[in-house]
Amino acid sequence: MTQPQEYTSAQIDILEGLDHIRMRPAMYIGSTDIGGLHHLAWEIIDNSVDEALAGYCHNIEISLNKDGSLCVTDDGRGIPVDTHPKSGLSTLATVLTTPGAGGKFGSGGYKVTGGLHGVGASVVTALSVWLKAVVWRNGHEYSQDFQVKQFGPLRSRPDTTKHSGTSITFLPDAEIFETVKFDFDTLRSRIRELAFLNAQLRLTLADHRSKEQTQVEFYFEGGISEYVRYMNASKEVLHPEVLFFEGEREGMVVECALQWVKDSENETILSFANNIRTTDGGVHVEGFKSALTRTINTLARKAGKLKEAERLQGEHIREGLTAVISVKLIEPQFEAQTKCRLNSLAVKAVVESTLSERIQEFFDFHPQILAQVVENALKSMRADEEARKAREKVRRKSVLESTTLPGKLADCQNRDPAESEIFLVEGDSAAGSAKMGRDRRFQAILALRGKILNAERVGSEQLYENQALFTIIAALGLRSRREAWDPASLRYHRIVILTDADVDGSHISVLLLTFFYRYRPEIIDAGYVYLAMPPLYKLSIGSGKNASVQYFQSDFALQTHLATLREGQKYELQRFKGLGEMQAEQLWNTTLNPATRTLKQVTIDDAAEAEQIVSMLMGDVVAPRRDWITQNAHLVDWRMVDAH
Repeated sequence: MTQPQEYTSAQIDILEGLDHIRMRPAMYIGSTDIGGLHHLAWEIIDNSVDEALAGYCHNIEISLNKDGSLCVTDDGRGIPVDTHPKSGLSTLATVLTTPGAGGKFGSGGYKVTGGLHGVGASVVTALSVWLKAVVWRNGHEYSQDFQVKQFGPLRSRPDTTKHSGTSITFLPDAEIFETVKFDFDTLRSRIRELAFLNAQLRLTLADHRSKEQTQVEFYFEGGISEYVRYMNASKEVLHPEVLFFEGEREGMVVECALQWVKDSENETILSFANNIRTTDGGVHVEGFKSALTRTINTLARKAGKLKEAERLQGEHIREGLTAVISVKLIEPQFEAQTKCRLNSLAVKAVVESTLSERIQEFFDFHPQILAQVVENALKSMRADEEARKAREKVRRKSVLESTTLPGKLADCQNRDPAESEIFLVEGDSAAGSAKMGRDRRFQAILALRGKILNAERVGSEQLYENQALFTIIAALGLRSRREAWDPASLRYHRIVILTDADVDGSHISVLLLTFFYRYRPEIIDAGYVYLAMPPLYKLSIGSGKNASVQYFQSDFALQTHLATLREGQKYELQRFKGLGEMQAEQLWNTTLNPATRTLKQVTIDDAAEAEQIVSMLMGDVVAPRRDWITQNAHLVDWRMVDAH
């Protein structure tokens, strides 16, 4: 963490416009759904983490209260309370009511900040019913209450504890948001990530909303090294030690942690800039890859593992690699407001030079790990060459690169990917009903035949040999695994997995999701993958034209509804054994029609947890999977289990 420096009112700049936030909240927080709701939490939590980055804060406590409010308390310096020179208000009131006011703007307040969204804490005040701030500073406790367009006076009393810090409690406005209930798992994932990224910072999350109060605490002495170890917990590693490199140059802090795993074609690289996840990478990732590739090649030649004319490609070196790279810098430049990609030009050179030196120093003293990494890369290179020859022999590569569509695809008429969707349907019978029931103008149907392989346990060539998965690759235009590829080039921007509403169908869905996650995770990140929710039951009450028909997706939902019927009321119940049993019109009304269907979008909110869960549940190592099932069996609602 950086050396502390003074933080006073003179460092607070002012931007105006609270009313504008309430009128157009999506401009400031992206949306008013649950994602926008959690944005409020991130604003306040980020401010406390910024105090930690500045070297002043060591503990942050987040509480979910019974009344629906959220409280964030830190042991930092406390927001200043003296009169602000520009606003004439207390600095506390200025920070919490003026968009853009905060020590992170301008010079001297914070060197590094991750919560730079352009509006700061004032967005929370604007979109809350009320907000209460408590500050411990200079031997006093200060408090102030805020509501929309008004706030109470700044109150003060002596504080005998002599500690410092800030506590912000707020209640989101139900008139603004679709939901005002914070999700514990979403908060836990982000807080755990922040603890990994900020070594020796303790973060606690407590949920007081129910009788069964829950509390979790995260503290990682090893920082991102423990992050890598967490992701590889269910994998067989190539070397037990997690490689950790760090350095500081030109006011920039660079941290990188690496570990290779055995028998995996996948690389997992999580990148961050000022604690912000850069899902699309950026110059810091480019610098890391360049440093790793060049240094490994240089050391491999020096050790006699490579001939002078030979060169290991970066993708071969990174095969099986799990890495976290984190940079902290002043005023980072991102691509657009989404902050998905870091574009600060000077970063690449600093990262590349810093990591090149550190990587070489490490391998000079650990030649056995270097030998393992180089051998792993050579193995990958040889396997890639063999796979290339095999593809050429069976002319698979030409098929991958062609625009010829597989015969099992019933394509749609629309050629605009953004307006087209494809349903992946297992079996000819179900696909037949889907083809008859679809709207052929924008809905394509792909029938999958044969066994679907577990992509977590097989290599690329086996995937190409698998009929069902290869059909998907060709139909969607995914191209071969090694090729650079843009998700926007997909033939359809909505990929819907449609399987039977039973355990067998769920298993097929999991196999397909594993394939997408391992083969082209970019399409999940882009939000293109969905799960259809077909019904399990059809309930008809009455007879003839007056009969009312309802569909249910589980036994529990059905039984709950049946309990509401009056005694003796007659009804007819049909259980669908599979999609093939449904008439085309039924399938359209329940599953295909955009106006009446239910789709679940597949998202990755926590990349590290997703990596760990997929490896554990779909990988070869049995013990972690067995332990996970044992530990989580109590969470199963057995009323929802299909026992037929």
